[in-house]
Amino acid sequence: MERLKNKVAIITGAALGIGKATALMFAKEGAKVAVTDILEDEGRALVQEIQANGGDAMFSYLNVSSEFAVQDVLEEVFNKWGRLDILVNNAGIAGVNSPTDQVTEKEWDKVMGINVKGVFFCTKYAIGHMQQSGGGSIINISSIYGIISAPDLPPYHASKGAVRSMSKTDALLYAKDNIRVNSVHPGFIWTPLVENHLKNSGSTLEVGRKNLDALHPLGRVGKPDEIAYGILFLASDESSFVTGAELVIDGGYTAQ
Repeated sequence: MERLKNKVAIITGAALGIGKATALMFAKEGAKVAVTDILEDEGRALVQEIQANGGDAMFSYLNVSSEFAVQDVLEEVFNKWGRLDILVNNAGIAGVNSPTDQVTEKEWDKVMGINVKGVFFCTKYAIGHMQQSGGGSIINISSIYGIISAPDLPPYHASKGAVRSMSKTDALLYAKDNIRVNSVHPGFIWTPLVENHLKNSGSTLEVGRKNLDALHPLGRVGKPDEIAYGILFLASDESSFVTGAELVIDGGYTAQ
């Protein structure tokens, strides 16, 4: 129950899905949690839930594609709790599902702005605070599609490959500061992002879920908590010798 005792964590895209599951788990394990998202009502409700269960949390509205907003929010969190130990770069979007030759520059840039620049900005401004805190752990949420690919969502696939490589570079750059950087690569997880993707694919949710279930050797899509447990490990001191690694949690998808 105290795997993150006295640690301060920032989670982006924390209002729903994997981010929400991670925030609840972190708080349960003793972390002070900064819930950040553009979904203000859901984010504030999550903070209230954490506080009602005896946890310590705050909400900040954050569009991770804005450098100045990222700088301000990270400064706010550091000033509130006096340190920063954990950053979970979870905010992300799927983007347009069109072939590469039909993707517009605007559509491409929207995905890159959130999925890649967001990780860059948050890492950039977390580093100094973590150095002052004596070290830290940065967990970047990539995807199985940062390792393999599929004939859809070109901007998304490119963005998640970038996150994978960025994680390794930053792991090497900041190891001397006791700052660990790792990436997590979920398979299909039953979250609002996946639900919306299925709704836009032309099939019913029931049919779409059965099709996704069949892609995984374990026979089902994953649950947000199953990813949050992996993130928790990387955030905790139990993973103190783990950096530059890829944690794949995909029900066997990439083993095929």
